[in-house]
Amino acid sequence: MFAPKIRIDPVLLERARKRSEELGYPSVEEYVAHLLEQDLQKLTPAEDAAVQERLRGLGYL
Repeated sequence: MFAPKIRIDPVLLERARKRSEELGYPSVEEYVAHLLEQDLQKLTPAEDAAVQERLRGLGYL
């Protein structure tokens, strides 16, 4: 199965890796996914649809 990848500034990635360890996440990927889920829950349905369409246009969905 295809696994999407994103580029993150190395300094930001290292900070996220350290924070994920501090909080007990099994991986930085799980930590980042959790942060994204929390942020996306704040969207209205119209905003969520726009984000979905943008991701689809970029080939992530």
